[in-house]
Amino acid sequence: MGKVLIIGAGGVGTVVVHKVAQNPDVFTEIMLASRTKSKCDAIAADVKKRTGVEIKTAQVDADIVPELVKLFNEFKPEIVINVALPYQDLTIMDACLEAGVNYLDTANYEPIDEAKFEYSWQWAYKERFEKAGLTAILGCGFDPGVSGVYTAYAAKHHFDEMHYLDIVDCNAGDHGKAFATNFNPEINIREVTQKGRYWENGAWVTTEPHEIHQPINYPNIGPKESYVIYHEELESLVKNYPTIKRARFWMTFGQEYLTHLRVIQNIGMASIEPIIYNGVEIVPIQFLKAVLPNPGELGENYTGETSIGCRIKGIKDGQEKTYYVYNNCSHQAAYDETGAQGVSYTTGVPAMIGAMMFLKGEWRKAGVYNVEEFNPDPFMEALNVHGLPWHEVHGLDLEV
Repeated sequence: MGKVLIIGAGGVGTVVVHKVAQNPDVFTEIMLASRTKSKCDAIAADVKKRTGVEIKTAQVDADIVPELVKLFNEFKPEIVINVALPYQDLTIMDACLEAGVNYLDTANYEPIDEAKFEYSWQWAYKERFEKAGLTAILGCGFDPGVSGVYTAYAAKHHFDEMHYLDIVDCNAGDHGKAFATNFNPEINIREVTQKGRYWENGAWVTTEPHEIHQPINYPNIGPKESYVIYHEELESLVKNYPTIKRARFWMTFGQEYLTHLRVIQNIGMASIEPIIYNGVEIVPIQFLKAVLPNPGELGENYTGETSIGCRIKGIKDGQEKTYYVYNNCSHQAAYDETGAQGVSYTTGVPAMIGAMMFLKGEWRKAGVYNVEEFNPDPFMEALNVHGLPWHEVHGLDLEV
């Protein structure tokens, strides 16, 4: 049905390539590219062993638009799945426009020199993609991604008006390491150490990091202390669903993790400001990334599961209604299938499904869109087929 080019050979890229290869009726030709070709080659060899599907590989620096354009023009993909770093979103979007290629990513752009999460940079490309007749799908991981599709599905089928939205994200897994992040450490630490932020009564409310927290019960897991942090999909969801009075994002952290995080911050290792060390300029958080465990290699001994969902309160047929839709994902099952842990799996599978929706013509319109702006139904059906089955609960105590 279509050629796909995947950029990024980390844990999420590993999952995307495996899941794309499992659907040869949709993805007729596949290329994986990253800065380090040997990583692509290793993933391609594992995919060939598991599925028999051949994956082409290439070296590309996603910071350099001409390099990207050259690769796009040579391979001629119909869509690019960007699972590189969020710093590289705009260069890849620029290259897609120049080469006439459609675009999908899993995380919004952020500048390398500022810990700031905002869709404005990518939304600014809307007119250019419209004029080019190209589709750009933003934030098609789990959160953002499935969380937005869940919300769109709830709005379409279960509510006349949504008033309160709480996205709840629990990782109850154990990787056996003293401290490790489940995706790129540089991005992960920047995300969880910034101030909290949530939407209430038409305005953003800012909190100190981890200031608001409480135990939340997660299916098959039980109560876990959960913290309000800022997450990018809140920005697009309150824009696209203006009846929402309050929208928050909750994430679980263990006490040991938070203690390590505080130490990292207190000694300056979370800093993104360059310093000179032995005559060489280094960025502390980038150095820290180099010495921490590779998130892509955590899977083998990872036990437990993740639980991510949306808890929504609103009005249906004049009556107040509560609704919870969620997925639980086993780290071990994810590793057995793809060689990656559950956090990479829950991000990589939706990226594949989003590209599938585009190639099948379900999610195809010129411009730049967040996932909740498309029809959620075919995507929700595909989640059940491709490894992330979802469950619904009606009329429950939302706890938050």
